[in-house]
Amino acid sequence: MNGHCNGKISNTVEDYNRNEKKCFGDLAVEMKKSAVICEQEFSRKKTEDESRLPAIEAAYSIILRELGEDTDRQGLLRTPLRAAKAMQFLTKGYHENVNDILNDAIFDEDHDEMVIVKDIDMFSLCEHHLVPFFGKVHIGYLPNQKVVGLSKLARIVEIFSRRLQVQERLTKQIATAVSEALQPKGVAVVIEAAHMCMVMRGVQKINTRTVTSTMLGLCREDPKTREEFLSLTMR
Repeated sequence: MNGHCNGKISNTVEDYNRNEKKCFGDLAVEMKKSAVICEQEFSRKKTEDESRLPAIEAAYSIILRELGEDTDRQGLLRTPLRAAKAMQFLTKGYHENVNDILNDAIFDEDHDEMVIVKDIDMFSLCEHHLVPFFGKVHIGYLPNQKVVGLSKLARIVEIFSRRLQVQERLTKQIATAVSEALQPKGVAVVIEAAHMCMVMRGVQKINTRTVTSTMLGLCREDPKTREEFLSLTMR
């Protein structure tokens, strides 16, 4: 009797171990595939950037000469190349999309209270003058059985801010991206930013801040929900 039971237990343990190895093996294969795809995409983007670099560098050389500068003097010899690389970095969001960065970081979770990530640093370029604007982004959402890894909200901000932008559109793009990815009951985004086009040129008002907001779903329809978000972020 004991021998029969022991045999059954042994078979069960072996089956469990076999299934566990298979599951971990399948997971490892999927992770490896994902890593290969990411590496290939990174390589493609890098090649694309490198192929465009000479034209951007030449354009900066022309700009410097037309401003009356001597591009052959020591301090400016590599400036066109540095500026070209910097501009590619500052606009790298054109090569990125939300689906890639979320990377299976959306989880089933029975949580129905507001989730807020505030004071996310943001840097972008004004598309009108190509000078920086920068500030803080506050994001909140009401989950609908799904939550996202908190760092991914900051990554979404990075994708859309690393493009030529206006603050109003940037605010809406972030809110729409969160809404489409999570299908939450509501989304709220507020951006507070200083614009160098108002500080360094034009009216030259140093202490001005621009505040924009986008509210979707319950965050737009329900005054109490909207008030909760604003009271927790605008302090």
